[in-house]
Amino acid sequence: MGNNGSTRAGRKPSRKKPADGVSRRALLIGGGAVAAAGAAAVLARDEVKRLWWRVPGVEKPRKPGELDYAGATWVAASEANWRRADRPDDFPVDRVIIHVTQGSFASAVKVFQDPAHRAATHYIVGQDGRVVQMIRELDVAYQAGNRSYNERAVGIEHEGFVDRPQDLTKEMYASSARLTASICARHGIPIDREHIIGHVEVPGTDHTDPGPHWDWDRYMELVRRAATAPPSPTPSPSAKA
Repeated sequence: MGNNGSTRAGRKPSRKKPADGVSRRALLIGGGAVAAAGAAAVLARDEVKRLWWRVPGVEKPRKPGELDYAGATWVAASEANWRRADRPDDFPVDRVIIHVTQGSFASAVKVFQDPAHRAATHYIVGQDGRVVQMIRELDVAYQAGNRSYNERAVGIEHEGFVDRPQDLTKEMYASSARLTASICARHGIPIDREHIIGHVEVPGTDHTDPGPHWDWDRYMELVRRAATAPPSPTPSPSAKA
């Protein structure tokens, strides 16, 4: 009895361990790891939710009539004249192709709405500077007669005829330059003649537009100026009134 009692008195009080033999410290560390993993999972879920449309085969959200360029008005081309895509995730966009309509503004709009035409560009610019967008920049326009270039380019038609220099007005040049600068900014396209080209420069094409009267030096200078110009101030409500 005495020996047993003295032995018990000499022992340090024992600390009970969890039933499974895991220390409290391990439980705390493990619990923290679980909590951290849970927080990471929430962040990952939120990131996936925010960027879900970047998964291949999943399209970005889009609304009917939505514009890529604020200076344009929307007139939809026939769905037979373009292919639904999800650029730049499906195909990188690294070219702007300059066209001339060989006709009036109204006739260009009309043929791009005709499913039998089987061709269209994203934009048309008029001699008075007005711009219509007919195809989203997300999508592939049947514009160049070259599949690879169609997939990588945004196309702009210009009202007029290639053999009539008077059709290439200063309003058209200025408006088109602002549009091209905007496209280049959106897609990170360099402003140079390697990336801003005429239809005639597309490999395999039989077209000659924009023709010999298109002033490339003038146009490229206007695009550069538009790219570096400060944004136009938004009028105040009193100014609008």
